[in-house]
Amino acid sequence: MKCRAPHTALAIAVAAVCSSPLTAHAAAAPEIPFEKYLLPNGLEVILHQDNAVPTVHVEIWYKVGSKDEAPGRTGFAHLFEHMMFQGTKHIPEDTFFKYLSEAGSSNRNGSTSNDRTNYFETLPANQMELGLWLESSRMGFLLERPSFKATLDNQRDVVKNERRQRIENAPMGGVWKVQAEALYTPDHPYYHEVIGSMDDLGAATEADVKAFFARYYAPNNAILVVAGDIDVPATKALVEKYFGPIPAGPPIARRPTPPARIARETRIAMEANVNLPTEMITWHTVPVYKPGDAELEILGRILAGGKTSRLYKRLVYDLKIAQAVSADQGGILLAGQFEISFSPLPGHTLADIERIVDEEIDRVRTQPVDARELERVKNQIKTDLFQTMEGLHGRVSRLLNYDYFAGDVGFMGRDLARYQAVDAAGILDCASRFLRKDARLIVTVDTNPKAPIMGRVKP
Repeated sequence: MKCRAPHTALAIAVAAVCSSPLTAHAAAAPEIPFEKYLLPNGLEVILHQDNAVPTVHVEIWYKVGSKDEAPGRTGFAHLFEHMMFQGTKHIPEDTFFKYLSEAGSSNRNGSTSNDRTNYFETLPANQMELGLWLESSRMGFLLERPSFKATLDNQRDVVKNERRQRIENAPMGGVWKVQAEALYTPDHPYYHEVIGSMDDLGAATEADVKAFFARYYAPNNAILVVAGDIDVPATKALVEKYFGPIPAGPPIARRPTPPARIARETRIAMEANVNLPTEMITWHTVPVYKPGDAELEILGRILAGGKTSRLYKRLVYDLKIAQAVSADQGGILLAGQFEISFSPLPGHTLADIERIVDEEIDRVRTQPVDARELERVKNQIKTDLFQTMEGLHGRVSRLLNYDYFAGDVGFMGRDLARYQAVDAAGILDCASRFLRKDARLIVTVDTNPKAPIMGRVKP
């Protein structure tokens, strides 16, 4: 798909040209101008021109995350997040950040999730070619770097140390593993932690790691965005120069995703060396952007989105029995979870709060939400969405999220429209279908100074 759009930061309704037809609500929404096209090797390229400030943001998403790791070979996607900064055939060891610092980069990093791995840098506009060269070298020539095995062993230790800091030595750092293994079956892509296990990281061979890279870190499994103060024809020529010669990888067959279900209410009691107990109530819902996702996100905000929300007002402000409460719909690529979590104030118990939470859940399952509540949350979401468009990095993140998770880089208008279309009946339907007592996981974490800080299941 090719499309040109006006060169302004916040063009209005340009995606009506750049993507498929929108609804009447969506057509009036501000849009992010873009052009998308495909290189012969399969690399998706998205260009976003905004000449207001002389900076350029280069970001690449690889469509690989912990969901793509095989049992016994976990942590590879996160391991490569580290490996990609250690040099290539053309980039000497420990010089990646040196190049960027000397070029005046103010923003560079990478991250790994269940579904994707990303790398990005923001540069002065006259240094855009440097960003493209660095990213193309990582994609095409990482495995050809000298002393790959030595670097692998070093970064394996770095990741293990990061696991110790973020999991073993972090307050309740072990809770996600317990939750994931209770929510999903061992053959589900989301069964294990993103960071991987110590045993799997230690057992990984050089051949294992190289095979994982060759399969997933290829042009046909990636999205490149170049955004900011760019000249579109010149940028296309540079993208072709640096990424065009990299051969496509083999076709990727994703493993099937089994259904995620909780057959009955499941309770897991944990303990940790922390100051306050915590409870998390989780339900399976729907993936991001799928029907029901917007209704559940709005419901989460009605329940615990700010001081006037139902649970916050009742538990924290009126009854003064909770220190904190949150409610959130977390939709990702292959699944979704709705979670309510809370911690009591001293002198009160998790059971005290759970009783109130159950009352409020019963209300939203049986009674339509108030029109004023609904309108308030819709306005919050609209404001949040528009605020992400103010910065270049925020706009790029929107484009990438829409392209990968919604399958349409020009989805912003329909994204806003799906929230505006939510009504009280839709929320009532989603709450009654998903937030059932017989289909939830409850994890409690009690305080115990003799327990590990990361937490453990009670004996």
